[in-house]
Amino acid sequence: MKLVYNVKDKPPVKQILVFALQQLLAILAATIAVPAIIGNGMSASAALFGAGVGTLVYLLFTKFQSPVFLGSSFAFLGSMGAAFAGAISNAAGFTGLLLGAVFAGLVYVALSFVVKFCGVKWIAKLMPAVVIGPTVAIIGLSLAGNAVGDLKKGSIAEANPYLCLLCGLITLGVTIACSVYGKKMVKMIPFVLGIAAGYAVAAIFTVIGIAADNTALQIINFAAFKDMQWFPDFTFIHAFKGFKDIDAAYVGTIAVAYIPVAFVVFAEHIADHKNLSSIIEKDLLEDPGLDKTLLGDGVGSIAGAFFGGCPNTTYGESVGCVAISGNASVVTIFATAIMAIVASFVAPFTTLLATIPACVMGGVCVALYGFIAVSGLKMIQGVDLGENKNLFPVSVILIAGVGGLVLNFGKVTITSVACALILGILVNVLVHAFEKKD
Repeated sequence: MKLVYNVKDKPPVKQILVFALQQLLAILAATIAVPAIIGNGMSASAALFGAGVGTLVYLLFTKFQSPVFLGSSFAFLGSMGAAFAGAISNAAGFTGLLLGAVFAGLVYVALSFVVKFCGVKWIAKLMPAVVIGPTVAIIGLSLAGNAVGDLKKGSIAEANPYLCLLCGLITLGVTIACSVYGKKMVKMIPFVLGIAAGYAVAAIFTVIGIAADNTALQIINFAAFKDMQWFPDFTFIHAFKGFKDIDAAYVGTIAVAYIPVAFVVFAEHIADHKNLSSIIEKDLLEDPGLDKTLLGDGVGSIAGAFFGGCPNTTYGESVGCVAISGNASVVTIFATAIMAIVASFVAPFTTLLATIPACVMGGVCVALYGFIAVSGLKMIQGVDLGENKNLFPVSVILIAGVGGLVLNFGKVTITSVACALILGILVNVLVHAFEKKD
């Protein structure tokens, strides 16, 4: 899609607020899901605050040239779980979250210095289009199961899955209609309108279900408004109390749990920025430079975890939102970060967002994740797949990624995306190993 607003463009203020809300909706589910999965008293609103802070740090380091939002990273779920599992107190677990984020962030800082002095040409050789294209596609395809699974889920377990599916499909249908047939502003905010339509239908079913005392019709959990969290429960408040409960062995455990994963996420960092570069038609690895994006991501992760406990990472959902809406204005990302920070203190607003049922978000994510996959496939349009030396790397990456190849080494998990990329790099090196030099 042709960009309506490029990176340095500034949309009108009223439009910026709506665009920011759309970005916030796109990244919300995943950002608050991480603390919900880990539990142990982690705060969803604090994670949202941390994501906003991390994004601001990222924007500063990248000189406001890379329009992408940073949110809670799923790659560190195992690491975060290990932080609590190995702690002698819950407070020490929060201390482990901070230490882990620092370790992971320092890996990024170290890699940024390597890139600063060695340049990025080696990345182009190691990960050409034939490798990075299908890897980007896998980022979207690997999330397909989540989107499809969510389509039949409501906020209440007893909700009828077919009614949930109807709400999800309505969300998807409205999103598609707005994006394809909408005029001007409507065309640029398909997710906001799609989610609003799906939520409205779900709310109607829920109200009828409450009146009829029928839980099968209750898709939205309005009871969440009774237990609103009025103030973010920041990680550092607990972490500072836990320093007395940690020792060298525990610090070593955290280092082993976090540092290897940071190297894995590095590969996904490159893939996301390559994808975004193809959308805005500017190589972000060259300008502002991979060293800057790595520094922003690393320091942003540390800053975000200080408040929310979750290391951050660039979000494919944010990149997909940029692509589908045609709005790459970095001002929008800045506004989204500010909105996330402010929203974390507005309990009714964050609770409202949290009550958006899985089926509605699933409808949006079908489009978002699909667009990420298609963006990756577009990167290999110019590649001659009639040549076996190109066909094999693409084939191996797609099958390894779609097949869900995951490796576990103790507390370290190498995700399917990372496994597919590593395998693709090895195959690409192999098929070119004996080429004759001109």
